[in-house]
Amino acid sequence: MVHKNPSGEEKEEQDMDSIDANTDEITMKKKNINKRRLLKEASEARRRGICYLSRIPPHMDPFNLRQILSQFGDIQRIYLTPENSAQVRRKRPGRYQDQAFSEGWVEFSDKRVAKRVADMLNGEQIGGKKKSSFYYDLWNIKYLSKFKWDDLTEEIAYKKAAREQKLALEISAAKRERDFYLSKVDQARAFSSIEERLKKKQKLEQEPGTDPDLPVSNQALKVRKFPQKQPVAKNETDNKPKLSKDILAGVFGGSC
Repeated sequence: MVHKNPSGEEKEEQDMDSIDANTDEITMKKKNINKRRLLKEASEARRRGICYLSRIPPHMDPFNLRQILSQFGDIQRIYLTPENSAQVRRKRPGRYQDQAFSEGWVEFSDKRVAKRVADMLNGEQIGGKKKSSFYYDLWNIKYLSKFKWDDLTEEIAYKKAAREQKLALEISAAKRERDFYLSKVDQARAFSSIEERLKKKQKLEQEPGTDPDLPVSNQALKVRKFPQKQPVAKNETDNKPKLSKDILAGVFGGSC
């Protein structure tokens, strides 16, 4: 029996088919791995529990909070809400302020641990080292039943969108107010210019010899005349009568 060797094109097609088969196999393996990973993460997420802190003591940050609470159980994630600008302005000015937080969420790996921590610490003194700035503060912590981290991220995204929408509305209202004010200023300037031109026109109409329709530069300037005294001629001074020497001598008692 004679075996026929495959031609070059047939060999190339066989190689391509084997490559496609290997690619499909690798893709299926990746899908299975991703599926198993997702199932594992979902199972772990169902076992996790979240505690809510309604108040964060001053000078406490996520690092300090993790350091304190991790001694009670394994912690996955922590999120603290920074104080808004209004809360920051109410604080004492004139000195450096650390980043402060208003509330927070802590995710424990085991929801049973999270519930136990909330029941044990709520209302108790934080304690620790006496030199700590929050040594005398009290815990305000509560376990959130059936609350997951995805719910928190959705809530944060919703609040962020609402805040951005509110800011956009405020900016739009401020722009409308600014445009209205500028339009009123332009109208006032136009009315003032018209009123000034009318006053000039009325003043020109009241003066004789002026044409109000012509600009002031094209009208003849009005010459004002002031009465002046005529100078005394020299011959008139010579013609004035003179007193005789005899009369002057009789008045002053001597000869002139």
